[in-house]
Amino acid sequence: MITVAQALDQLFTLTREMDVENVPLRAAAGRVLARPVSAARTQPPFAASSMDGYALRRAEVEPDAMFKVVGEAAAGHAFDGDLKAGQAVRIFTGAPVPTGADCVVIQEDVTRRGDLITLGHKLESKDNIRPAGADFSAGAQMAAPRRLRPADIALLAAMNIAEVPVFRKPLVAILATGDELVQPGETPGPNQIIASNTYGLAAQLETLGAVARMLPIARDTAASLRRSFGMARGADLIVTIGGASVGDHDLVAPVAAELGMEQSFYKVAMRPGKPLMAGRLSGTPMIGLPGNPVSALVCGTVFVAPMVRAMLGLGQSAAPRRTVPLGCDIGPNGPREHYMRARITEGAVCPANRQDSALLSVLADADVLLVRPKDHPAQAKGTPVEVIDL
Repeated sequence: MITVAQALDQLFTLTREMDVENVPLRAAAGRVLARPVSAARTQPPFAASSMDGYALRRAEVEPDAMFKVVGEAAAGHAFDGDLKAGQAVRIFTGAPVPTGADCVVIQEDVTRRGDLITLGHKLESKDNIRPAGADFSAGAQMAAPRRLRPADIALLAAMNIAEVPVFRKPLVAILATGDELVQPGETPGPNQIIASNTYGLAAQLETLGAVARMLPIARDTAASLRRSFGMARGADLIVTIGGASVGDHDLVAPVAAELGMEQSFYKVAMRPGKPLMAGRLSGTPMIGLPGNPVSALVCGTVFVAPMVRAMLGLGQSAAPRRTVPLGCDIGPNGPREHYMRARITEGAVCPANRQDSALLSVLADADVLLVRPKDHPAQAKGTPVEVIDL
């Protein structure tokens, strides 16, 4: 068996970054920016008022001073002319500041009668003007790679970027195996269960930005598996679930080998998820996950998700971890790295009492995986431990 870190290193050697494609800005949210982009304009493109009020010359602003209002400026409509001594322009938030003005006195500090205004007794010192380029200048860059959040989309729009270069979404073929499986909504036989792993894994990968192609369930025959592998052609990554162990009905490895798979490793020193397999099939990276539901989804978090992030240009790194204190005492760990289903309550983490790899209800109730190194001694409440957010 190899360690989790060694398995991840080998998985990263199987992956490659996706090609780059241009998508409309409206379709770019959640995608990964592949190349830096430059602003096509300055923002704001002119000095703009940040308040409703009156545009004046700062040198003339003093308590009780009077001015003649000679025009108006609103957002999208500039005052056509130069501001002269003794004059004021009514101005609204976002409007261009008239030539000659260098100050906006807010309307609350002004009394107006007809075309004349009188300033109040207490005037603030702020000029209430946003200078041209206060946000960014033409040519300013948004760095890549980065997953585009709503604020990034707004910034790209302000930069006048209509099309965005992003990494293509990797197509992941997901293949569940087993005579015991039927699809949700079907009526299972007396010895069958509902397929759940493919649905959970597909949701996990699509949240990351991949496209999941769920293949029909492969039965426990070599012929059925060969047909299923044929349907996986064209995928950027093949993920099988179940059938990767060494029992008489575990046919994924031998059928994949018959089809030319170059195996990278088999078995990882972790729990849950020991019977993990990976390699390359006809040039496509392939990873075989265990069939137990918790094992499959934990391995999806620990192995498949980092592969997808690497394919999206986000670098080759393990699932992010953070440190939190234990909220209870825990016993010693065994010879395999353990990813325990756990919950954080009031800033402290406690593992679930039941850690059986078949218990989806326990996984659904968890919000983190508590990572225990192999042969880790017992730990007391309050001890810092590492967790992976689910």
